Amino acid sequence: MTTFGVHSEVGRLRKVMVHRPELSLQRLTPSSHDGLLFDDVLWVERAQYEHDQFVARMREREVEVFLLRDLLGETLAASAEAKEKLIGLAASEFTVGISMVDEVRSVLGAMAPETLARHLIGGLTVAESGLDLGRLRSRSVIAAAIDDESMFVLPPLPNTLFTRDSSCWIYGGVTINPMFWPARRLEAYNVAAIYRYHPMFASSDFEYWYPQLGDDDRFNALDFGKASLEGGDVQPIGNGTVLIGMSERSQARMIEQVARSLFATGGAERVVAVVMTKDRAHMHLDTVFTMLDRDAVTVYPRVMDQVRAISLRPGVNGAEFHVTEEKGFMSTVADALGVRDLRVIETGGDTYQQEREQWDDGNNVVALEPGVVVAYERNTYTIEKMRAAGIEVITIEGFELGKGRGGGHCMTCPLQRDPL
Repeated sequence: MTTFGVHSEVGRLRKVMVHRPELSLQRLTPSSHDGLLFDDVLWVERAQYEHDQFVARMREREVEVFLLRDLLGETLAASAEAKEKLIGLAASEFTVGISMVDEVRSVLGAMAPETLARHLIGGLTVAESGLDLGRLRSRSVIAAAIDDESMFVLPPLPNTLFTRDSSCWIYGGVTINPMFWPARRLEAYNVAAIYRYHPMFASSDFEYWYPQLGDDDRFNALDFGKASLEGGDVQPIGNGTVLIGMSERSQARMIEQVARSLFATGGAERVVAVVMTKDRAHMHLDTVFTMLDRDAVTVYPRVMDQVRAISLRPGVNGAEFHVTEEKGFMSTVADALGVRDLRVIETGGDTYQQEREQWDDGNNVVALEPGVVVAYERNTYTIEKMRAAGIEVITIEGFELGKGRGGGHCMTCPLQRDPL
């Protein structure tokens, strides 16, 4: 039986899920990239090259790398139920309209699994669907309003590139995340299908920290609207502690949901809510704070010097939680890790360069093992400081990948990582 679980942020990385840039990023245009949460359009072929180098560096360190689209295609091939459920969620009365839902579902149902996986992530245009608009216009206001066959029947999901966010593994289980922006929400259904139906996961034993419902209800349990959580804010740092950023995209209500689930089964002993300012430049905790080694972290001081740390532990005498506001964030992390002092490597350069390198994901690095991280080569000042502190930094190009505002930490969903 394959084992899954993420027991630290820097223990040896064994298995990881990533998504290679493809059709969804080819759909980005100057007029659409804002709505799809990108700051610019990408040269996709170059982004593919950069991503391939990233994957190669991980595989050279014996990390088993799984591609999300391959897993989704294999899931659809293995399970007719998964295919039916995903089609039903992607093409519902609310996404494609009452008058066209049956037609669109029929088109998707006729696709081969690999083709369907491609379009569930990359989007589907009217032209690609083959829908007979002439016949549909007499009974569908949606069809009657379409005047361009390049319009989308299904929207593209270009942020799938950042596999960290739609789900996150915390010790012996996983959360399927209700994400903040509507442009990202369908991503969660794709990963839910993989974890529920792919043979590799179906034969494994792990917890669902969120949603906590029976397997048959997993797809319909995600509540988009009341609260949100994204994996870039979640860091299981080890020793039973989880950091969760209270950021632009993750809310206190969801932190309590996850904490309750973890505490109910002993999945974790302490959840530290990290209260951050809300800003696009540091949308998640991992854009300003990641771990490099057992006792070393990288931080963007302009943000991290102002955060507050609030610890949640299991409650007593009928209380759901015991809540403590900590004196400082770094001392809280050191305490949780059981180290006297953290080695803190700040973003490099002067004030201007620090701001530039944080924007370019200088602090958003991913550890392959203790003291070994992958970083974008452009962040020269920060890399110099990491190396001076004894950290081995493996560099990759990120001129195109970085336009999505995410580095190696954002682009990886660890599936199996050793404890400290």
